[in-house]
Amino acid sequence: MDEDDKLQEQRVLTLLKALKEASKDLHTNPFTSLCKINTHSNVAIDAFLVLEAKSVAIFQTHPNLRHLSESLSTLKAQIEKLEKFKGFGLRSLLRRQITLHKISHLANSIESQIQRYLDRVTVRDLVITMEHRDDEEEKVKALVEFQERLSQGFDLDFQDLILKARVFNILERTLFELMLSKRVQEEAAIAIAGLVKFNKNVFVGLVLMGPTIKALIAMASSVSIRVLCELVSFIRSPLVDEILCNGEIPRIVGFLCCQDFCVKVAAFACVLELGYIGRKEVIEAMLEEGLIKILMDLQRREGLLSEILEGDDLDLDLDSDSPFVSCVSRFAIQVEVGEGLSPEEKREFKLEILKMVMEASQSDAEAAEVSAEILWGSSP
Repeated sequence: MDEDDKLQEQRVLTLLKALKEASKDLHTNPFTSLCKINTHSNVAIDAFLVLEAKSVAIFQTHPNLRHLSESLSTLKAQIEKLEKFKGFGLRSLLRRQITLHKISHLANSIESQIQRYLDRVTVRDLVITMEHRDDEEEKVKALVEFQERLSQGFDLDFQDLILKARVFNILERTLFELMLSKRVQEEAAIAIAGLVKFNKNVFVGLVLMGPTIKALIAMASSVSIRVLCELVSFIRSPLVDEILCNGEIPRIVGFLCCQDFCVKVAAFACVLELGYIGRKEVIEAMLEEGLIKILMDLQRREGLLSEILEGDDLDLDLDSDSPFVSCVSRFAIQVEVGEGLSPEEKREFKLEILKMVMEASQSDAEAAEVSAEILWGSSP
């Protein structure tokens, strides 16, 4: 596609998006007055008629938009017909009401036609950009636009386009492509999470059967770990069991010792989700990796940092929402209120965590404070 064709396509897309909004306005804001078209409706009609006039020449010669052009002409004719019914007799009022209903129905149909066309363009551009173009900014832009479309909610026609174009496979390959930047890989990871939310019944299976989880953990970035945490929260036990079976628990706990603070924060959020959802073997695997000792160290450092900053009289907001404040008790509470353990297992793990706290504490005072938080909750 040469530069002129790109510019022409961009003009068409801009016009289509504006028409979609104008049609949506006509559909979602039906006229409420039978005696007089209200001001809001006049604005909606005027906006539509201006855009319809601009689109006639372009859409009639476009092979994929001729049907849309016919629908626009039909809607314009109904609007013109509405203007003729200005009387206050019963017949005029009934005709006006019928015409208003037709306008609303046509506007909804046009909005759907435009959305289907825009969806085809979105999927086409994503596939072409990810597989045949090298520009990083173009890839990121295509991925972000795809994510935005997914966030609008489920649509069967859009799902069919995604499946036929094998979009999931393209995104999954992107996670492993060494030549791509981490930024592109992270956007692909976010898009995969978006697909799972778009339709859990279809895309969860692809996540569980493929190497997506291993790729996210191998990326070892704050974004990839946040996506992993999001998937764990959404897919729940099947994914947690898969992580355990693949031997990935040590890697996740190990991220808490990473130099990158954002990675540590994301890893802690993931550990909390695993603690809430995981069955006995999952909790055991985390504790065997020295999780409590690591959390004790993080909590201790957080306390020391707060003391230093307060001693310097710096005007900083040191609230209780800091990432690792009371992190040991927060994990213990997740396990205690979680859904993966029996009541007996919860009691056993609580005692085991208390024992580990005693072993990892540097003083009796520290042990008493953390144990009290686990037993009674942290003080305000």
